[in-house]
Amino acid sequence: MLFADRTDAGRRLAEALRPLAQSDPVVLGLPRGGVPVAFRVAQELGAPLDVIVVRKLGVPRHPELGFGAIGEGGVRIISDDIVRRAGVSDSDIAAVQEAEKAELRRRAREFRGERPRVPLAGRTVVLVDDGIATGATALAACAVARAQGAAHVVLAVPVAPPSAAARLRKEADELVCLSSPAAFSAVGEWYRDFGQTPDEEVVALLARAARQTGPRLTSDVLVEAGGVDLPGTLTPSGDSGALVVFAHGSGSSRHSPRNRSVAAALNRAGLGTLLFDLLTADEEAEGGHVFDISALAGRLVDATAWVRGHAPGPLGVFGASTGAAAALQAAAVVGAGRDTGIGAVVSRGGRPDLAGARLTEVRSPTLLLVGGRDAQVLDLNRRAQAELRCESRLDVVPGATHLFEEPGTLDEVAERARDWFTGHLTGRAA
Repeated sequence: MLFADRTDAGRRLAEALRPLAQSDPVVLGLPRGGVPVAFRVAQELGAPLDVIVVRKLGVPRHPELGFGAIGEGGVRIISDDIVRRAGVSDSDIAAVQEAEKAELRRRAREFRGERPRVPLAGRTVVLVDDGIATGATALAACAVARAQGAAHVVLAVPVAPPSAAARLRKEADELVCLSSPAAFSAVGEWYRDFGQTPDEEVVALLARAARQTGPRLTSDVLVEAGGVDLPGTLTPSGDSGALVVFAHGSGSSRHSPRNRSVAAALNRAGLGTLLFDLLTADEEAEGGHVFDISALAGRLVDATAWVRGHAPGPLGVFGASTGAAAALQAAAVVGAGRDTGIGAVVSRGGRPDLAGARLTEVRSPTLLLVGGRDAQVLDLNRRAQAELRCESRLDVVPGATHLFEEPGTLDEVAERARDWFTGHLTGRAA
């Protein structure tokens, strides 16, 4: 298996680690090369990212032979067997440890700055490196994480030789290794781009991750639109400054488990979200308002004005069912300007055809997501896309029906929506 670069390796590793997202993990990168890989893993799992700084204690005059390791928090692991066989005295241990302790503090301060170390007690800890050659550092990292209170230690790497993988399986509670080739000579041979990771990149990635996963207070709000107050749930944006409004034509947008799942994926990518109900409870009970696209679009236009008063950054709209038609009509009304309009639209199993003549006026980049087994809606989306005069794409999610209830299909929706919004609202890839 060949990886394009560390970001590609992190993306593929995250796919294998996805089941761990439900265990509230902490992701720790081994500096320096492991941090870009760990950054992508942490993004996908919605987990906090930190570094695990470990220093090997080398035998005097034979420093390549480690007799132990130290980590932050005063953690020390000593191999009594190696100490005895190498004749390492107590004074040797003290001298080596003191020198390495100073370097440990320096590197931790350089990478993390003034931020506190993420506590590991009782947590599932995912240790990530860009690859393993001998496994010595990874073994020490596993021991240090356990000594710092980790309840479950997962070691995750893109590539490692079979011999090292066998040793690591005994130390970690779980080893996730994407490739273990027999013909292994160096980690770098399994990457097209294996350039050095400078300290500055590690510092920047850790700071960015802290901004994305730091406390962002979700709040209940009332959105003034169409002369009524519509209840919503607002999560402010992270470092991107961009926010996505969810438009649901029927039922409650803010209580929809599918919308909430997609919103969580967008939040992990640093995007803010507003989930609000386009209809009042009484209007929803009456039933006929669901297909009043012009009225729904009018409320959505008012909602975008309300949002800009609270979050003036780039704005996108995620529409489902008839909410997708309302999103497209609203995009036609307010335009596609980055600072004043709707910068991107995503439709999930929507009815863009119901936007009618307004389709040709839409200038916002539009992604149409439809289940492969949702034949009627797929046909309507194909016809609607043919009328669009903006950048557009129709993505068919294989095996999915209208509600994307099949395993993995909603994750696919979330990933494609995330990539569309981050690309068009922030100018960067997810």
